Amino acid sequence: MSGTAFPRPRVGRPRAAGPSNSELSGREQVLAAAAALFTRNGYAATTTRAVAELAGLRQASMYHYFAHKEDLLATLLEGTVEPSLAFARTLLAAGPDPAAALWALVRYDSELLFGGLYNLVALYRLPEVRGDRFLDFRRARTELRAVYGELLTRLERPSARAADLELRTDLLLGLVEGGVAAAREHPDRTAAEVAPAVADAALRLAGCTAGRIALARTADLTGAPR
Repeated sequence: MSGTAFPRPRVGRPRAAGPSNSELSGREQVLAAAAALFTRNGYAATTTRAVAELAGLRQASMYHYFAHKEDLLATLLEGTVEPSLAFARTLLAAGPDPAAALWALVRYDSELLFGGLYNLVALYRLPEVRGDRFLDFRRARTELRAVYGELLTRLERPSARAADLELRTDLLLGLVEGGVAAAREHPDRTAAEVAPAVADAALRLAGCTAGRIALARTADLTGAPR
């Protein structure tokens, strides 16, 4: 099991400095500008003109990449879920120890969410996200939640009630997304510090003992150095 390698999430650049224009393509500049404005000023209050100006582009040039403001938000949100979902599918197919798999998935997911320049999780509950344009994001997040639930199922006692499992799955997803959001309030913290701590907390929520958590940490399903 320790020889199985999985892809690592791409951890974002340091949030204090942010990316320079020379580091980003035109499309990435637009997304970075949109993320900054959506999280700082709110989605409804942000115009495409403001996004284009912050990205250093003319508004007409921005439309070359994204035709509507909804497309910007949908792309940003999908980017917070789809890499973790792909990793989760790989984990399930490999069939490792469920505690090790859950620890690896939470760590991966936490690194992805923490490593970005902005707290995009804060945008998940916008009323606009209920619209049809965000169906792909909602489906991906629902499937990711289902993988978390499946891993919890594999860790649960056979007598565990389905209602309890549903609640624990919601609490687990809330722990990952909320824990990362809370950790971002401290600018000196790093993904290398936060992600394993969230993963440990997830296994405690799942009822794992300290010994099993220690074993999950050493399984190294991500192929990353410890």
